[in-house]
Amino acid sequence: MGMSITRRQLLERAGSTTAGVLGLGLLGQGLGVGSSEAAPVSPSASAALTHFVTRPDLTAPVVKVSRSGPADGVGYTFMNAPFTEESPGGSVIRDPTGELVWMGLNTVGHHRFDVNVQTYQGKPVLTWWEGGLTPSDYGLGVGMIADSSYRTTHVVQAHHGLQVDLHEFNLTSQGTALISAYRKSAADLSSVGGPVGGYVLSGVVQEIDIATGELLLEWDSLNYVPLTESWEPVSASGTSDDPWDYFHLNSIAVASDGDLLVSGRNTWTVYKIARRTGKMVWRLGGKRSDFRLGAGVPFHWQHHVRPHGATTLTVFDNGAAPQVERQSRVLILQLDAATRHVRLVRAFTHPDPPLLAHAMGSAELLPDGGMFVGWGATPYYSQFAADGSLVMDAKLPLGHPSYRTFNLGWTGQPTERPAVAASAGSSGAIVYASWNGATTAASWSVLAGKQSSSLAYIGTTRRTGFETTIAVANAGPYFAVEPRDEFGNVLARSATARLVS
Repeated sequence: MGMSITRRQLLERAGSTTAGVLGLGLLGQGLGVGSSEAAPVSPSASAALTHFVTRPDLTAPVVKVSRSGPADGVGYTFMNAPFTEESPGGSVIRDPTGELVWMGLNTVGHHRFDVNVQTYQGKPVLTWWEGGLTPSDYGLGVGMIADSSYRTTHVVQAHHGLQVDLHEFNLTSQGTALISAYRKSAADLSSVGGPVGGYVLSGVVQEIDIATGELLLEWDSLNYVPLTESWEPVSASGTSDDPWDYFHLNSIAVASDGDLLVSGRNTWTVYKIARRTGKMVWRLGGKRSDFRLGAGVPFHWQHHVRPHGATTLTVFDNGAAPQVERQSRVLILQLDAATRHVRLVRAFTHPDPPLLAHAMGSAELLPDGGMFVGWGATPYYSQFAADGSLVMDAKLPLGHPSYRTFNLGWTGQPTERPAVAASAGSSGAIVYASWNGATTAASWSVLAGKQSSSLAYIGTTRRTGFETTIAVANAGPYFAVEPRDEFGNVLARSATARLVS
């Protein structure tokens, strides 16, 4: 069909997570225990993962962040953590140091990809894709929208028997969601070297009204993009169990004039599609480009195409799977519609080591002209200045890539209560405090008492990292914690924990 009107161990401590000593309470001022005494209560962990006493269910990959220049305006980092034997993975927010801020866990059989901050009804919302993965590298799931308390407000589903694919879940200013989906169809593939009675995957764009769930439009690549445009070999696929992924839809965006820009990874092409009719406006790249490509412009197996005004595009150019280029690049392209010529404005590459992302990847143009890059299948993310110099680089453990990685502003205050745990120390107790997703907590107050029903304030210390370790000169044995904002206002209160000897 065409377009019819109708997606720890405790923080590696090295002293960095010990908030200091609260010298108030039963044992008097100035007494407490240090981080060396806190270490024995920490559960063991692999070098690749950080574990937490208060949240043993959360296991986050350790990130090593290095800076080589100013990175003004750095926000939070949004990414996904993959499922591994040691960790269930999930959606992740990190601070500029790489420290965990929030983790939304994968559930059994369900993965999370493409966590992002977008706008719905004038407010910032957290979005992600959630669902199952197929052997053909696409997803069967839904698009999720949550508010600043991490409470799910909307679940967006695909229509016509399809499910939302992991590659795109893009909210528009009209209160709609653009989602990607994949459709399997029987097809004669003999013209491209496949079987006569073969099967093919097409890329499907659907636009859905978020409030009502109504399908507003649908576009299927098979109706507009012939099989011969693909660069993907058909020899090893094309069966019902392994349909040929000739198009591989991986991004959808709204152009400045309201039409759609669709990226076909396996055709090496960006398509501009008339939003009202589904007709092809132009092709950029690939075998049938309507534009002349200037030096350095040609891209291969690309991801994450985004417009910036009427004449600028950013593209994550994978250049691989199979390899065509030496390393992956992020491109800023200037389009001249009158002359149908495309010029390369700038290319960003990772200097050392050179990275080649065989899949995934993202390119975020920053307000100052710099670029924030998620290197997809390679476990890195980076920030570049407008002149192309690398100002921040972050490395994750091997086996921990992220589909897309963004640098965005966010204010989160969870509805769930803060978490607390306490263990015995030589001169009192060691209290652990965390609040998954909180961005406004600046300090922790500790309350203690001999009875769980009668706790008294014993002191406040600054927050340090996802989980703050606090040595107190008080034997409890009951403890609770309260996060406070930068002005000292109490934001919430934990349950009461009993000291563990």
